[in-house]
Amino acid sequence: MQDTVLWQRLEGAVVFVVGIWLYLLGDGGLTWWLAILVFFVPDLSFSGYLLGPKVGAFTYNLVHVYAFGAAFLVAGTALSLPMLSALGALWIAHSGFDRMLGYGLKSTEGFHFTHLGRIGKQSHE
Repeated sequence: MQDTVLWQRLEGAVVFVVGIWLYLLGDGGLTWWLAILVFFVPDLSFSGYLLGPKVGAFTYNLVHVYAFGAAFLVAGTALSLPMLSALGALWIAHSGFDRMLGYGLKSTEGFHFTHLGRIGKQSHE
């Protein structure tokens, strides 16, 4: 694995842990099973690929950048809305989790092309 990709995956692991920690610090009022369900909600953005790789990459990247979850977290904190903060923390954790696993931001070439390299089964030519 390239050094840069390793560092980005380690960064993703740190962001995942910090996001979960922030979630646990707050009082979002979610039951554990609902928190797990909410954690995976950003993956619904995969549905954008039904409209092609450009739309798919756009929708996936829109909800998987750290800034999206951070905006929810900051807004929830500023507005004293613990549920919004909880959603933001889980969203940040999800994005970090994906990066930790090697699922980077998508390229318009297709789902398997990310900023962390190609994912999935490689063809042996």
